[in-house]
Amino acid sequence: MLPARCAIAPLPSSLFLLPSSLLNMNFGSDNVTGVAPEIMAALVAANQGAAIPYGDDESTHRLQEIFSQLFETEVVIFPVVTGSAANSLALSVITPSFGAIYCHEDAHINQDECGAPEFYTGGAKLVTLKGEAGKISATDLAQRLATAGTGVVHRVQPAAVSITQATEAGTVYSLEEIGAITQVTHSHNLKLHVDGARFANALVTLGCTPAEATWKAGVDVLSFGATKNGAMAAEAVIFFQPELAKTFGYRRKRSGHLLSKMRFLSTQLETYIKEDLWLKNATHANLMANRLATELAAIPGLELRYPVAANEIFIYLPETVISELFAEGFKFYRWEPGGDLSLVRLVTAFDTEPEAIAAFVETVKSCLIVS
Repeated sequence: MLPARCAIAPLPSSLFLLPSSLLNMNFGSDNVTGVAPEIMAALVAANQGAAIPYGDDESTHRLQEIFSQLFETEVVIFPVVTGSAANSLALSVITPSFGAIYCHEDAHINQDECGAPEFYTGGAKLVTLKGEAGKISATDLAQRLATAGTGVVHRVQPAAVSITQATEAGTVYSLEEIGAITQVTHSHNLKLHVDGARFANALVTLGCTPAEATWKAGVDVLSFGATKNGAMAAEAVIFFQPELAKTFGYRRKRSGHLLSKMRFLSTQLETYIKEDLWLKNATHANLMANRLATELAAIPGLELRYPVAANEIFIYLPETVISELFAEGFKFYRWEPGGDLSLVRLVTAFDTEPEAIAAFVETVKSCLIVS
């Protein structure tokens, strides 16, 4: 069920009459989008003249002050190109090679990074936990840590906890949930990492400040995502305890993620948070997801798998409907293929058009009427 705040007036069916060739009908991922115009313009401007390489340019230096102001505390920030690099390098700082990283079984670091966390930590082990709607619970974490074998030479040693915000199920940890996980994490002398590939979408949902969603809740290090929300290719690792960042620069260089022309990466991040572009983009993406979910959930016989809290929708659709949607040019993933009914994932983005949502919904309705 959608929360009451997500209730949105239905889209007029007349929008479906717009030519499909004018619509972006790809709901496969927020990675399929282009670059936000503001960021593209900033890149063009950054292309003028020369700049000192390897992060000694003015834009990269400004990031420290800008992001410290954004998070209301002194932070140390390192731009990188990919989310996998951000997650894996961040975890390498807080996890020894004989350490254990606790995460949800569906976490991106466990399912989609080809062993990068294990590689960059030098062999640390990912220990997975189950949990509803993509979340681990403080209770389950405490129970697992109680029997982890801390101090036992035969066992990997607990070192870090990693949560995803927003989660792989499109849900969002509340501040209370983060606080409870943090309490357990820190009581065992572990560090808490947040995979924030969709951090902006989660923050919009929470309606709080970046500080409240991170270090004030006990987060030690954040993988700050921008690529999915309008950047060309820009992520960052943000440390809320500067002493944790001492070796990161060497790790980034050794891994090949210290860009010579760093200004083009830093310019994206600087523009991303300027005038709250990141929140404006995420607000639009979330609104479009809520609108699409509301319209689909109102169709008799359709069921959402998880509450829609950010910009991802998981819903069961008949295979006949899926085939027709593909034939009409829509793109999305069968998340869990079934027989007559499959779970699909739909993702909205900063540039998703209301007309595309109307076209998708009308196609689903027409297929169900025919069948």
